[in-house]
Amino acid sequence: MPPKGQDPSAAGAVPEIGLVRIPGRVPYRRGLELQRALARARIDGSLGEDLLLLLEHEPVVTLGRGTGDGHLVVGPEVLAARGIDLVEIERGGDITYHGPGQVVGYPILDLRGYRRDLHWYLRTVEEALIRALTPLGVSGFRVPEHTGVWVGDESALGSAANDGRAGDAGPGAHPAAGTGSAVVSRAILEGRLRKIASIGVHVSRWITWHGFALNVTREPMEAFRLIVPCGIEGVRMTGLEEEGAAHDPEALVAAVATGFGEAFGARVTRRTASLVELEELSGVTVSLTELEERAHGGSAAAPRGRPSDPPRPADRRRAVRDGGRSEVRGGVR
Repeated sequence: MPPKGQDPSAAGAVPEIGLVRIPGRVPYRRGLELQRALARARIDGSLGEDLLLLLEHEPVVTLGRGTGDGHLVVGPEVLAARGIDLVEIERGGDITYHGPGQVVGYPILDLRGYRRDLHWYLRTVEEALIRALTPLGVSGFRVPEHTGVWVGDESALGSAANDGRAGDAGPGAHPAAGTGSAVVSRAILEGRLRKIASIGVHVSRWITWHGFALNVTREPMEAFRLIVPCGIEGVRMTGLEEEGAAHDPEALVAAVATGFGEAFGARVTRRTASLVELEELSGVTVSLTELEERAHGGSAAAPRGRPSDPPRPADRRRAVRDGGRSEVRGGVR
């Protein structure tokens, strides 16, 4: 255990991330409340490990704090007629769409165990997704001044660097940020640079929530025409299927797990939990280990609808690791 007040990463400990793939389609507002509850539990110390939730949402347009005027191209009534929810949220960034045909990821991480730097965190999420795309047959990269992951003609960025002004990036910015904006904008409008993954995060007391959306099938593409995705005029959104890449669900989850493990220098372990069970966890009822035992016919957990006894205060802040798996006593304020 590192000395009090010292980052675990500084003491050489390997961070651990529990990856939970939530089955089915999750209504956005329900998923939002879940991640907020888990983040609160991580903040107050009653959730003892980092998590990465992977899921698919019911159709929704979300408005981040940076959403510009006119970036919702149609009226709310048009969205409602198409069965698309509209939600204003606390994350950074502009407008985006989530729905079937995407993998949405919500990292609930304590950055004190990694690096207390929001710009570093954004770049590292990008790096995790870039690494995840490689085994799927896609070469992803960053585009200056546009958070997210892109595919297409990466040589257009070389032209931007040659045509731009060096030295404008500032600390924590993208590589080549501030260079050749006109060249990059032209390449985006021409479709030579296409966006495959969007990122928008929120951090409080160094705990993260919100996250990323990776486009998988062609299904989301029609909905993107109803907005100015990420506030980028003329951007062409794309996905794994559009790019002719493999998109087997299990292979995709495995690739994301590997990408996050490599980029964050963490040990990523698969967990088994449903949406309802995660909601129980955030409500201080059962542990992830108990949920896994329940899923496999074990008897450690209380029956559904009867919360198990809350842990003692000392237990609420303790993660018990056994064989690379973490037992977490969870609670929210």
